[in-house]
Amino acid sequence: MAGAACDDDPFAVRWTADPDTVRLFALSRPEPNLVSGYDFYPRRAVRIEAPTTGDDWDLALDFRDGEFVFLPPAALGLSSRAGLAVLEGATFESATEAPSDTTAYTTDAPVPVRLGRIYVIRTRRHSGFWGTLCHYYGKIEPLASDPNSGSLHFQFDLSQACNDLDLVPPD
Repeated sequence: MAGAACDDDPFAVRWTADPDTVRLFALSRPEPNLVSGYDFYPRRAVRIEAPTTGDDWDLALDFRDGEFVFLPPAALGLSSRAGLAVLEGATFESATEAPSDTTAYTTDAPVPVRLGRIYVIRTRRHSGFWGTLCHYYGKIEPLASDPNSGSLHFQFDLSQACNDLDLVPPD
């Protein structure tokens, strides 16, 4: 038994899949107090009343030119490295790894939302253990949109491991 423990990585983050769903409303909706942003780490919806409201979120939703778009914070003028990449041809289950190429992530422009398409979220930087700066990676799948209410429903899951591109937990 003691020998098996020697093979374990004491620094490995053990996480389990924990998919969840979220409903966001477009920033352009006139009603007050609607959640239009999401902070993936630690998984909470955020009210973004103005682009300068704060930088404690990774993704906002808006409705522009007849379609929903995801907005990373830098697309609204905030300083952030949060970004989105598109995984063409992937399903939620088959998306197992985030792109390592940093140019695959859109950080400062709207990203059109397509139902059934898989997106990878790279969160803004967070302080991790031992003073490291961490991005966390997750996958997003838009499930349903309602232009009349200005809302989008999506599922997501997020790795809890600092700077780890794996979108599924280790075995």
